[in-house]
Amino acid sequence: MTSQHAAFNGIRSDFPLLAADPGLVYLDSAATSQKPRAVLDAVRHYYETANANPHRGAYKLSGAATDAYHGARSEVARFLGAADVDSLLFTRGTTEAINLLATGWGVPHIHRGDRIVVTRLEHHANFVPWQQLARAVGAEFRICELTRDGHVDLDQLRLLVTANTKLVAFGHVSNALGTMNDVREIVKIAHAIGAVAFCDGAQAAPHLRVAFDDLGVDAYSFSGHKMLGPMGIGGVIVRRRVLETMHPYQFGGDMIEFVFDGDSTWNVSPHKFEAGTPNVEGAVGLAAAVRYLESLGMDAVRAHEKSLTQYAMAQLVGVEGLHVYGPASADERSGVVSFTLGDIHPHDLSTMLDVDGVCVRAGHHCAQPLMRALHQSATVRASFYVYNTPADVDALVASLRKAKARFHGALETSDVLAG
Repeated sequence: MTSQHAAFNGIRSDFPLLAADPGLVYLDSAATSQKPRAVLDAVRHYYETANANPHRGAYKLSGAATDAYHGARSEVARFLGAADVDSLLFTRGTTEAINLLATGWGVPHIHRGDRIVVTRLEHHANFVPWQQLARAVGAEFRICELTRDGHVDLDQLRLLVTANTKLVAFGHVSNALGTMNDVREIVKIAHAIGAVAFCDGAQAAPHLRVAFDDLGVDAYSFSGHKMLGPMGIGGVIVRRRVLETMHPYQFGGDMIEFVFDGDSTWNVSPHKFEAGTPNVEGAVGLAAAVRYLESLGMDAVRAHEKSLTQYAMAQLVGVEGLHVYGPASADERSGVVSFTLGDIHPHDLSTMLDVDGVCVRAGHHCAQPLMRALHQSATVRASFYVYNTPADVDALVASLRKAKARFHGALETSDVLAG
């Protein structure tokens, strides 16, 4: 075991679900991460000591809930590198965050004849909202294609981003291929003609040092459950000059200033975009997740995953008939490896791996436009995180070899019976 992996040795014991099942090989963190005890304890502690409806009570317990909620906002904003704390809007996750942008910013700013540009790499959550907005208002919807190694084709992007382009929407890291995009260059291309640049950070925030203020993007969305936090919490950081031009996404309690019989006025941000009772437990749990990741160090997290990815790709090459998709170098991808194995359907392969306790994702990964470009209906995806080790990679490779032998043995038996 390398010193990098040794530094993360024993972390698995911090995760109750993993600690309870030593034989489980969990390689689906790109879908959702497991939760450390620190997160579970933080949520429980909130409910046992500070549970009340924030903002609305003049009593001490409500004040404690309010402090917990906004304290969590401050911690998460700091972790993501955003100095303007109130520019972080809590949502249920990346999907809701992007829909908030499409409705709150897109509807008042995108009109007939304008152009929206996305990339072929996008998750449906950063594709369909913009596609449907373009359809609704009569805007152009253009897709930037990829290079042969799975990167956004920046030369084509420069041609697509024309004077009528209002928005370039792209992911920081691909959930299906692991490709790490050149965020600053994409932002430069968008800003050169005055377009805004919205970045889906769902697959980056758990694994990389984000530094929002330095990236230059106009909005950056993320999901808590992919970064050790609870499900149902996430958010979007919106640069103030964009935020102040956005319309409310939902209406109701807490987002109003005054309600008159015929009209209403709105609260200040972030309250303006967080109607109703907030998910305080989710925010508290996410703040605990952030503290846990900070204790590991995000540079160390990245180095650990990069080392695992390099090892995995080197071992997978030895499995006959296996094809890996995306960048060839671990320097250019996150801890995600997508592949197919001969003529075994990814769903069948995933089921066979599960027999050995190896959990991987199989399907189109909510990226059907990308799958069409790859000429595949589906792939198998193994994704690594802080609690994975080289032993998990070895278990994956061993299980793949067994699955291949079982599959082809079954085919030979079927041929004999048919004959």
